[in-house]
Amino acid sequence: MAAAGERRAFAHKINRTVAAEVRKQVSREYGSPQLSKKRAGTLQQVPLTEVVEPVDFEEYVSSHAPTTEPGPLRQLMEFPADDLELLLQERECITLEPALPEEEYQNFSMSHTAHTPERLRERQRGLVKQTFELDTVAVDRHDDQDDSKRRSVSMDDTPRGSWASSIFDLKNSSPDSLLPMVLERTMAEDMDRCNAEARQQGRHPDLLGLFPAPDEDEAVERSTIPEVPREHSGQRIMVKCLSLKFEIEIEPIFGILALYDAKEKKKISENFHFDLNSEQMKGLLRPHTPHMAISTLARSAIFSITFPSPDIFLVIKLEKVLQQGDIGECCEPYMVMKESDSTKNKEKLEKLRSTAEQSCVRLGRYRMPFAWTAIHLLNIVSSVGGLDRADSDSDSERKGTWNERKKKTFERMSVGEEMCNFTNFRPATLTVTNFFKQEGDRLSDEDLYKFLADMRRPSSLLRRLRPVTAQLKIDISPAPESPHYCLSPELLHVKPYPDLRVRPTKEVLEFPTRYVYTPHTTYRNLLYVYPQCLNFSSRQGSVRNIAVKVQFMAGEDPSQAMPVIFGKSSCAEFFKEAYTPVVYHNKSPEFYEEVKMKIPANLTDNHHLLFTFYHISCQPKQNTPLETPVGYTWIPLMQHGRLRTGSFSLPVSVEKPPPSYSVLTPDVSLPGMKWVDNHKGVFNVEVTAASSVHTQDPHLDKFFTLVYVLEEYSFPFRLKDVIITEANVEAELKASMAHLRGALLDTCVRFLHQLLSKLILLIVHPPVIAGQIVNLGRAAFEAMALLVNQIHKNLEGNQDQHGRNNLLSSYIHYCFHLPTSEPLPDDLPIQYATLSRATGRPSSLNLSRSKSISNSNPDLATTPASPDEEVQRIIGNKLLHEELALQWVVSTSAVREAALQQAWWFFQLIVKSMAHHLFLTSRLDVPRRQRFPDRFVDDIAALVCAVSADIASRYHKDVELVERLNCSLAFFLNDLLTLMDRGFVFNLIRSYYKQVHTHTCLQTTPNPSALTALRMDFTRIICSHEHYVTLNLPCSSVPPASSHTVTLPSVSPQSSAFSCQAPDQSVASMFELSVPFRQQHFLSGLLLTELALILEPDSDGAFFLHKKAISAVHALLCSHDADSRYADSHVLSHVAQLYLPLIPIVMETLPQLHDFTDTSLSRARHASAHIVDDGDADAGSTISQSVAMAIAGSPLLHSKANPFAGRSCGSLSAESSRTLLVCFLWVLKNADAVLLERWVSDLSVVQINRLLDLLHLCISCFEYKGRKALERINSLTFKKSQDMKARLEEAILGTIGARQEMVRRSRERSPYGSQENVRWRKNVTHWRQTTDRVDKSKAEMEQESIVDGNLATETSLIVLDTLEIIVKTVVVSEVRESVLGGVLRVLLHSMGGNQSAFFLQHCFTTQRALVFKFPEMLFEEDTELCADLCLRLLRHCSSSVGSVRSHASASLYLLMRQNFEIGNNFARVKMQVTMSLSSLVGTSQSFNEEHLRRSLKTILTYAEEDVELRDSPFPEQVQDLVFNLHMILTDTVKMKEHQQDPEMLLDLMYRIAKGYQNSPDLRLTWLQNMAGKHSERGNHAEAAHCLVHSAALVAEYLNMLEDTRYLPIGCVSFQSISSNVLEESAVSDDVLSPEEEGICAGKYFTESGLVGLLEQAASSFNMAGMYEAINEVYKILIPIHEANRDFKKLAVVHGKLQEAFNKVYNQVCVRERTMFGTYFRVGFYGCRFGDLDEQEFVYKEPSITKLAEISHRLEEFYSERFGDDVVEIIKDSNPVDRTKLDPNKAYLQITYVEPYFDTYELKERITYFDKNYNLRTFMYCTPFTLDGRAHGDLHEQYKRKTILTTSHAFPYIKTRINVNHKEEIILVPIEVAIEDMQKKTQELAFATHQDPADAKMLQMVLQGCVGTTVNQGPLEVAQVFLSDIPDDPKLFRHHNKLRLCFKDFTKRCEDALRKNKALIGPDQKEYHRELERNYTKLKEALCPLINRKIPQLYRTLPPSASHAQR
Repeated sequence: MAAAGERRAFAHKINRTVAAEVRKQVSREYGSPQLSKKRAGTLQQVPLTEVVEPVDFEEYVSSHAPTTEPGPLRQLMEFPADDLELLLQERECITLEPALPEEEYQNFSMSHTAHTPERLRERQRGLVKQTFELDTVAVDRHDDQDDSKRRSVSMDDTPRGSWASSIFDLKNSSPDSLLPMVLERTMAEDMDRCNAEARQQGRHPDLLGLFPAPDEDEAVERSTIPEVPREHSGQRIMVKCLSLKFEIEIEPIFGILALYDAKEKKKISENFHFDLNSEQMKGLLRPHTPHMAISTLARSAIFSITFPSPDIFLVIKLEKVLQQGDIGECCEPYMVMKESDSTKNKEKLEKLRSTAEQSCVRLGRYRMPFAWTAIHLLNIVSSVGGLDRADSDSDSERKGTWNERKKKTFERMSVGEEMCNFTNFRPATLTVTNFFKQEGDRLSDEDLYKFLADMRRPSSLLRRLRPVTAQLKIDISPAPESPHYCLSPELLHVKPYPDLRVRPTKEVLEFPTRYVYTPHTTYRNLLYVYPQCLNFSSRQGSVRNIAVKVQFMAGEDPSQAMPVIFGKSSCAEFFKEAYTPVVYHNKSPEFYEEVKMKIPANLTDNHHLLFTFYHISCQPKQNTPLETPVGYTWIPLMQHGRLRTGSFSLPVSVEKPPPSYSVLTPDVSLPGMKWVDNHKGVFNVEVTAASSVHTQDPHLDKFFTLVYVLEEYSFPFRLKDVIITEANVEAELKASMAHLRGALLDTCVRFLHQLLSKLILLIVHPPVIAGQIVNLGRAAFEAMALLVNQIHKNLEGNQDQHGRNNLLSSYIHYCFHLPTSEPLPDDLPIQYATLSRATGRPSSLNLSRSKSISNSNPDLATTPASPDEEVQRIIGNKLLHEELALQWVVSTSAVREAALQQAWWFFQLIVKSMAHHLFLTSRLDVPRRQRFPDRFVDDIAALVCAVSADIASRYHKDVELVERLNCSLAFFLNDLLTLMDRGFVFNLIRSYYKQVHTHTCLQTTPNPSALTALRMDFTRIICSHEHYVTLNLPCSSVPPASSHTVTLPSVSPQSSAFSCQAPDQSVASMFELSVPFRQQHFLSGLLLTELALILEPDSDGAFFLHKKAISAVHALLCSHDADSRYADSHVLSHVAQLYLPLIPIVMETLPQLHDFTDTSLSRARHASAHIVDDGDADAGSTISQSVAMAIAGSPLLHSKANPFAGRSCGSLSAESSRTLLVCFLWVLKNADAVLLERWVSDLSVVQINRLLDLLHLCISCFEYKGRKALERINSLTFKKSQDMKARLEEAILGTIGARQEMVRRSRERSPYGSQENVRWRKNVTHWRQTTDRVDKSKAEMEQESIVDGNLATETSLIVLDTLEIIVKTVVVSEVRESVLGGVLRVLLHSMGGNQSAFFLQHCFTTQRALVFKFPEMLFEEDTELCADLCLRLLRHCSSSVGSVRSHASASLYLLMRQNFEIGNNFARVKMQVTMSLSSLVGTSQSFNEEHLRRSLKTILTYAEEDVELRDSPFPEQVQDLVFNLHMILTDTVKMKEHQQDPEMLLDLMYRIAKGYQNSPDLRLTWLQNMAGKHSERGNHAEAAHCLVHSAALVAEYLNMLEDTRYLPIGCVSFQSISSNVLEESAVSDDVLSPEEEGICAGKYFTESGLVGLLEQAASSFNMAGMYEAINEVYKILIPIHEANRDFKKLAVVHGKLQEAFNKVYNQVCVRERTMFGTYFRVGFYGCRFGDLDEQEFVYKEPSITKLAEISHRLEEFYSERFGDDVVEIIKDSNPVDRTKLDPNKAYLQITYVEPYFDTYELKERITYFDKNYNLRTFMYCTPFTLDGRAHGDLHEQYKRKTILTTSHAFPYIKTRINVNHKEEIILVPIEVAIEDMQKKTQELAFATHQDPADAKMLQMVLQGCVGTTVNQGPLEVAQVFLSDIPDDPKLFRHHNKLRLCFKDFTKRCEDALRKNKALIGPDQKEYHRELERNYTKLKEALCPLINRKIPQLYRTLPPSASHAQR
């Protein structure tokens, strides 16, 4: 196989080189890159960079009549007859009563269903959930954990050989169900046929329905349908007034609500009047209001807020009936009196009531200001925050004075506008308790704004005022979507309004703070009059209580006052007059009144506003009238045909105005009239209009007036100072059109529809003046271009992604229609006339329906007599599309530029006009070539050419413009394909390509990739045509590419690898971008050519181009999948034919694709293999996921299994690669299988292997990740995407950024705010759709995993289908060996991933068929494949899914049978299966032995049932193998029990490894498994030792195989690293010889394997900080590298040695110590521990582990296992007496131990490393007294030293080692004293000589030795042991030793004091003196004791004197 691998790599190399050469050659010929293809061409060649000439579409269609029967395939060949129709759509009227009629709306749309994420989700509903072991295991594992805690811990120590003693009896366990037909022998052909049929069952029909929908920006382009024009509405809040109560109730009070913006100083809503009076109070006014209209009884209002701001207040003003006295007097009772103390104030109250009653009777029609308050809306919104509307606490009442609420405001003063969201807050009920009394001289709005600003200040002046106490309850909530019982501002009933008798809610008209650009769509004609102030100070007479009466007059007679003034509350609906509130005794009052009027549509010069001023006498006096007129003034409403609005300062006449006054203004001084204050302006009033009739703009007014004059032909006409006559009307009209640009944009937009319709009218119907046709087309075209441009520039935020302004596009879509010559009748119903593309309509409808619709077209007032008349009338003089095209072509300079800027607008207008024209003239049945005149066709061609040239020449200067222009042109041509000759349109596309390509090839072209991107966008839009497939002639056959073709000299041998006859040319040309292919399938040819060119490895396509091109293909395929027209598989195969060249294109791109097989993504290899996350191999996970498998002889992840291992990193991103691969699989799935077979049979070996590599990549790419992974990815991608977005943006904005920039700006007003990277909302990763919202619901996550599972299953099945096709074609060829291995490799790779049970069943049947047909492939050639297959099958035998187990067992049994039949034994399979099981068992945590046991039983059952082989030795061999596997399994069961106990687990693994002493391969596997476990836990030293043992084992067997000088001679060479290694010595040669087949076969039993193990060991030692050991490892490694002259590796090794020695040096010199470990003795007592009972171990724990930590860990672990009350820790370290222990409990004794060295050892163990490495002896001390206490007085304190020796030296291959020897030494009290004093002396010496000196440390030690408080310590010791000479001569020596110790001690104290003196500063001198005094005292006390010698010591002692009790 190695040879085959080399051959293949070599072939790859050839392929690349030749391709590169060929490209160079072609680029010399054409100056552009080419796709390498394999057949040679002749005659003309058209390079890919040029567009071929398309077929003449209309000619082709008419000459090739469809031959098929009517049906789906027939529909594929022709456009439906009713492709276009006119729809008259009822225009929505939101009110029950229609407003005045306006024009109809029409809609012409090219839409077809887009492939949106929403539709995708719709299609994904009802998917079958695939069963994945990955998901089932995750669930099972959780359940198992609880189970395992309860199991016994006993370690069954039966020898491995005793099968009988294993826990389970295999023979008694039950097998899985046997598969039928497995043991029967069938013909290969029959087997293939059955398998193929089975594979097609239960498949998902549309692959792309399972894949994330394309990005919005790359999706199939449909012209977005704009919103239907409708009136503007901001964020709406509903305010309900619930109740108003005062302390005293004496009179009716009336309320007014309005919104004010304090920052903008603007009133932002009209007034809402409410009346919450009781019936009794209302009764007082009944004489004045006999009738109350229901509309005036509203108590709730809906306010609209377009520009939310933190400064909006809801202002509430209260008014009362006018009475005598100023406001202060009238408020007084409300401030001081209470209803509750009515007894006290009874008389006063009665008096007040009667006064009020009299006032109501007499002055009931007049009001006076009373009180006011304001509610800061932000408080309501923010304090109840963005809570859910459905919150249960929604009705919570929030009381509190205004001041309390205000405090909250100040906390939030800094709040920005983003907080002000009035659409989603929790409804709140407020009780407003404080009102401020109105002040007569501060009533104006200016004063109000000051108050509002003051309210927000902490020290508000208003707080100091005395409030009017009341209780106003109001409810504020977000308004519902469509509330019931609502009245519009005009009092029309808004739908739904079920019952007209119900009290209504009023919609309050908004006055936005800034311009709102929305055209009028409903009739509105309201006038608001605001009297502001009056100055009558110079007016003589009694004029103090002034009321202003406002009237709307149609003439001068008092009877002509019109009832158009809206009533307020509890009154009639409309009045003829309105009065302002009266301010008592004030000659210069201010007003806050708002008078709202509904004015007639048709105003004349006589309409005017009349103001009459009255003095109201509040006291009833005789002969004094109630009201006395004291002045008059007026405003004429129309002047020069314009409505007069604005602020007026009017003079006031004292007398009634004279006749005919209304046509003049009061400013005109009329003779004989008396004026107040000498005709000065004394009355200020403001008039505003909310009108869809009056533009209030002089430029617009003039234009509309002139058009009206022309239409009515009413000459002469006076316009201001100009008389319009026939002579000057043309000039005036042109001038007015030119002046339109001066009009206010806001007004232009509001009257946009009328404006555009008039301009179009002037183009289509040139007016006839004085018998001459006046051509205004050019002027109108110019005006339209400038207007459209102005709107676009100023309203950037209101555009779609192609820069089309929504206002303009909705006009074309809904409002535009070809003008008729007659005006429309008034009584027409209001409708939209929508012209739309039929989406999936049956063609049987034909045109009859359309014709009937056109007959009912409201544009035709009468049914026409004949079609000709109809045509004549509709068309009028000119056709709009022809005129527009002509004007555009001939336009120049500024106008042409303006038209280019907004090309989309003119293109859409032309298209709609064309369609309308065809429809209304019934020309849709006419052949396309005859539909339009030649001159128009020429104009269109010229136009397209000119625009293409602009795009090509200006793309780097005007990036934004060109991007828009490019899209507009593409949409235009897309639309023309529906209306015009399609061949002509194809040629237009070709001419565009030529223009752009010419520029791309110029050397001077800056940034050609930007042009490519433009071309790509253009192609994508063209290909988005609804009938794209039909336009590609999918059913036409492509002729062989013999005459002319694009192909190049062949990259492979000329004759095909598989067939001796010449390859099938016609099939070949279907799979390549040949000239015939590109001609027949013109559009798909364009698209695929673009893709091929962009993916060229040497093209400079930036990655965003890759994404663009790939997404375009993906989006198209998605739309095919979602299209019901192509649901039939036969039809879809024809559609797939359009994309066949995609397969070779992707094969070419293979080296650039992202490598999904890369395991660094830590993908779980399989449910049962969650080993280490090998995220960072270098960082030292010393065992990678594949190690165990590799040891077992199956290199799953090595170069042969992974064709991508050696290739350079791809240039395509993961997302692009994934999308490209899914498109590739779509073609494979839907293409005709026979075609694919014929194509594969022509491929060379190299190409087939490349195809296999691609399929291998597909498996990895779409592998199922599992539910858990999806959840993790959700949060990861969200974080990752944020910085990705920024990078993406930079990359793209750098090259072609204008469209993005424009889109970004256009979305600044979008919900995404002004994020810089708004265009990149979608994520870059291919789980993009999961990141939009990270907090997904459980159901969404579940659905996502179902979709992901189905996608993985379907993609794998497509790969399987393709493998079957490849096998089918190569069976007959002579090169099948080189291909079949590759096929099996892909198959094994697919088995290895996370696959669904559904797929695995089919995968196993294919595998069985493959092994059945080609057994020699596995058993004679490639051992690796056999090993790999065994491992895969065994892994699936342990699956938790029954059906998978059944199939895997059947496959494994047949594998054994086949092997046996070939060679009469199955040694190879036996060995591979055993090794596979070992590696599986060792690496997998979730491995389930119960499942594997069932599979083993199933295999046994097959062997018993197999009749044919019953008499052969085969069944017995199977049984032996199965029993052996079962033994391995039994060990595994135990391992699983101890999964949570790392020490026990490693003991088990250790024991299993020991059991494999006779099988080096398996022992190596287990040593590697142990290394892996240690690495996981961070025990790097132990992992290193496992690797050293592995290396020693390999060295032993290599030495037996060949005696190589430079290799180690076996374990002995490793002794210097560890004394433990000798246990790896090989057992005697006669037991096991490495030459046997299958022994030492793994890859590690080689020289390079040994080197690898040693390098891994060195790396682990490095991580463990054991740098000295690295040197020993490299001592073995260096000779091998030297022998191989591998200087590079030697350099690396020496570099690493240098690093290691530097670190050692630092540790020695700088004392940077690495802590190596802490040791504890752990004893187990109690039968609960099973084998561990009475066992003692030394545990190695991480450095600085405290005794409490290990105690806690072990206690917690065993408590969890046995129960809390069972485990006890023995607190002391005394010997344990078993008899005193409770037999039902488990006892642990844990003691800290230290390494112990004999004196001779210490001489050798010098460094810190020496003292912590190769440790076997440890010591701990236990203090005791003879009477059983632990501690006593000095003279009775004994100490026991316990020395433990372990069976192996630390560090070892496990972290706990048995204690195999124990020794105790007992010290008598004097010896204990000697040890204590020696320790103190050492501490002193260390502190004294420390460098650098540490004064603090020194003083602490000194204090402990000589300080006054502790000198009892040393002194007491001396007094106890030295005061008397001991009686026992055996103690003489100890006495003397202690005396000498004290001598040394005093000497050291002196040294220390001397040192301290040198170190201290002046501040510590006193302290030092104190120490010296203490020392002197101590020395004096000790002196007599330590100078006394024992005379006997100077004689010779008998030998028994030395006493040591042992």
